[in-house]
Amino acid sequence: MSSERLVRILGRLNGEEAVPSMLRLCEMGAELSGTTGAGIMLMVDGVQQGTLCVSDDTSAVIEELQNTLGEGPCIDAYHGGRPVLEPDLVNPMADRWAAFTPAAVAAGARAIFGFPLLIGATRLGAFNFYRNAKGPLTDDQHADLSVMADVAARAVIDLQAQARGGALAEELRAGTDYQLVVHQASGMVSVQLGIGVADALVRLRAHAFANDERLTDVAAAVVAKRLRFGEPDGG
Repeated sequence: MSSERLVRILGRLNGEEAVPSMLRLCEMGAELSGTTGAGIMLMVDGVQQGTLCVSDDTSAVIEELQNTLGEGPCIDAYHGGRPVLEPDLVNPMADRWAAFTPAAVAAGARAIFGFPLLIGATRLGAFNFYRNAKGPLTDDQHADLSVMADVAARAVIDLQAQARGGALAEELRAGTDYQLVVHQASGMVSVQLGIGVADALVRLRAHAFANDERLTDVAAAVVAKRLRFGEPDGG
């Protein structure tokens, strides 16, 4: 990593803050890279834990799509430990996101780039960037976004370090509230259908996709007992 590049980005990013906010990271990431918007997804042990920040409404839709469908650039970047780049979503280089791609295009994305959040061998999530016009990243943009992903990974660690012992940092908890209801709903569906929790999560996602709903909304309906799986309106 170029020290000059890191100093330049930190100088633009930090201002008077010792640890930049997640929102600041998203907004500055999009600005520095010349992309249209950005979002950060937190993941633990391969499971999405929620969206830490988004810079605009389209980024919010993109993150929600990945959370609901279980596929997309953030998820691939996390699992692969390397950037995932798609410069033309309308005519993609590979047909890898059958459900995510058409929905992201409908939301206004035309190019999308995911960068993993890494601290050594530890994977924390991914930084996602999109454009409303097709086109690849330049070498400088790619390098800037790699640095931004490194800075974001360190910010997650630093924010957690400020929390009380055994507690999740407030800014991280605010971004992961969705996972609490999804986890609870997965457990309830597991009992209702007599299947494992992982399979129950798949059923929740399938129901959300089939009914054009957000995963969080479906999970909330299950927890509130407005929706029960194994019955005609459930699945």
